[in-house]
Amino acid sequence: MVLETPFWWMQFVFAWWILFPAYAANVFPPLAKGRLPLDFWKKMPDGRRIFGDHKTVEGFGIGVIAGTLIGLIEAYLEPQLNVFASQWGVALPHMTAMGALMIGLGAMLGDVTGSFIKRRMNLQPGAKAPLLDQLNFIVGAVFFSMWFVPITLWMFLVMIIFTPLMHRTVNIMAYKVNAKKVPW
Repeated sequence: MVLETPFWWMQFVFAWWILFPAYAANVFPPLAKGRLPLDFWKKMPDGRRIFGDHKTVEGFGIGVIAGTLIGLIEAYLEPQLNVFASQWGVALPHMTAMGALMIGLGAMLGDVTGSFIKRRMNLQPGAKAPLLDQLNFIVGAVFFSMWFVPITLWMFLVMIIFTPLMHRTVNIMAYKVNAKKVPW
């Protein structure tokens, strides 16, 4: 027996299918404890660094790899999960290796774009930048992967509504276990 699945629930599930690799790409870079800044200590004409010390080559690489690996795990599990999902009238969006790579790469490019904007606004690394800190990696992940993974406007809306809540919760937890210096 196939149950009728509400449209919003499907969009919610589909959005999380894309969010898992993007979140992995966003969470893992600080664990790299990188030393080589992504901007190679270069400054813009305004005298400020392009990205700052907190965006490193090692962190960027780990982020892309983590996002890609989670996406590849999803691609591997997709047939089995779709058997279960079909009982609820849902079929997960098809994840490809290129889609997984683009989610990870897009998330990291979105993150460094946020850092670039923060430096231009004369904000220090770690300074609060509401919504910019929470949504930059999602916008990057969606922009780069939408050519390889089906993403609807509704999925994107779910992502931008739930990500600030998740981002804040995870950052508070990371702060409490001393994985982050600030809780935002």
